[in-house]
Amino acid sequence: MCGIVGIVSSEQCNQQIYDSLLLLQHRGQDSTGIATMDGSVFHINKSKGQVREAYRTRDMRSLIGKIGLGHVRYATKGAAHREEEAQPFYVNAPYGIILVHNGNLTNTRELEKELFKVDRRHTNTSSDTEMLLNVLATELNFEIKGKDIHPDHLFNAVKTVHKRVEGSYSSISLIAGHGLLAFRDPFGIRPLVIGKRISKNNQPEWIIASESLVIENNDYQIVRDVEPGEAIFITSQGEFFSKQCSDNPQLFPCSFEYVYLARPDSIMNGISVYKSRLRMGDLLAETIKKQVSLGDIDVVMPIPDSSRPAAMQVARQLGIEYREGFFKNRYVGRTFIMPGQSLRKRSVRQKLNAMSTEFKNKNVLIVDDSVVRGTTSQQIVQMARTAGANQVTFTSAAPPIRYPHVYGINMPSRNELIAYNRNINQIEKNLLIDKMIYQEIDDLSKAIVKDSKVKELDLSCFNGQYVTGTVTDEYLSWVEKNSLS
Repeated sequence: MCGIVGIVSSEQCNQQIYDSLLLLQHRGQDSTGIATMDGSVFHINKSKGQVREAYRTRDMRSLIGKIGLGHVRYATKGAAHREEEAQPFYVNAPYGIILVHNGNLTNTRELEKELFKVDRRHTNTSSDTEMLLNVLATELNFEIKGKDIHPDHLFNAVKTVHKRVEGSYSSISLIAGHGLLAFRDPFGIRPLVIGKRISKNNQPEWIIASESLVIENNDYQIVRDVEPGEAIFITSQGEFFSKQCSDNPQLFPCSFEYVYLARPDSIMNGISVYKSRLRMGDLLAETIKKQVSLGDIDVVMPIPDSSRPAAMQVARQLGIEYREGFFKNRYVGRTFIMPGQSLRKRSVRQKLNAMSTEFKNKNVLIVDDSVVRGTTSQQIVQMARTAGANQVTFTSAAPPIRYPHVYGINMPSRNELIAYNRNINQIEKNLLIDKMIYQEIDDLSKAIVKDSKVKELDLSCFNGQYVTGTVTDEYLSWVEKNSLS
């Protein structure tokens, strides 16, 4: 999970990119980078940490150009602490290409050998983004063969990229002196949205970003999503080209985007994140009714912030009072995307505080968006009990996460997952709770896709069915041995 944005403007675009990255900060806080293009010259600045920490006034002044892109990183491949792993990445031929990427490639072992032995290209990091960039550069170089570049050259190169690369990837790149190229994997696992506006000089301006809120906050109009397998090329003058570059595109957006990752005010693949979370609460309430006596519950409480919509609907459907019992410190980042278990554990108590006036002598039903490793959940339950709760029923708006997520979320190891090889009673004992209730997989799917064009979702972390069809047990074991955690 990362956040990416690309802009083709009629004026200097550095401030727009910076503002966009602030809006995407929830998608990654390990590092950030901005690149702009002035004619055929690139200007790049990247750094560890969050957006507000990374860029000074002198850095922004050096980012000259009307075309640019930006990235916030949540490390799932490569070393989180190495600045060299920060995006964007650059290669000098053909023309010079800069690229940012959201997702995970699942055939990096094969690509590494191909790039070195066949393509004669060298990657200097363990980042799959650098591999993706070099595959694109190799195929584009083959297409142009010394000729002037044409959109079809770019689209043919992306078509071959789709054949060589496996996994999830929403990407934005700059081609020196020519324009911006964006493309999305043939399964549309990670999101990518297009926006447009007309400048004061009556020129078209374009923005492509991970989430729609970036488009709306920059006063662009949402045009549509980049389709699975599609490539978009926008020239330096704002001319727009698009082409389907996959032989068999299918839309399987990541369900975890709607459960947790995306901001609630975003619309992706035509689905409102906020409304989908409300529906998750409605359906979760039906499951709760079947498993507990409602007279034994005094209050419903969310874990702020992403579970609030679901918790509100649970309280409404059950006819039980909704209360805010946990106060959130907004100056601590999202604990789920903290690198390493020890840092996650320290961050939970810095992030949340339980107010004893809301818990004392009450039977509490807590609603969270999901339960991954159980690190946060266990400490939340302890906080509720310390604050005076009589009984704690813990509910998750998502189903049990029993399998690794290999398409861009840091869930690489089965043994880290609280639900792996455990039944509900064992999970309750581990988390020290009175009752654990999960959303059903079918209900989660219904909540997300209702009234949309989306027919299927990537639910692999819940059901173990990997939509690309190329993820084997051997690969999962290799990922676990090489995971960041």
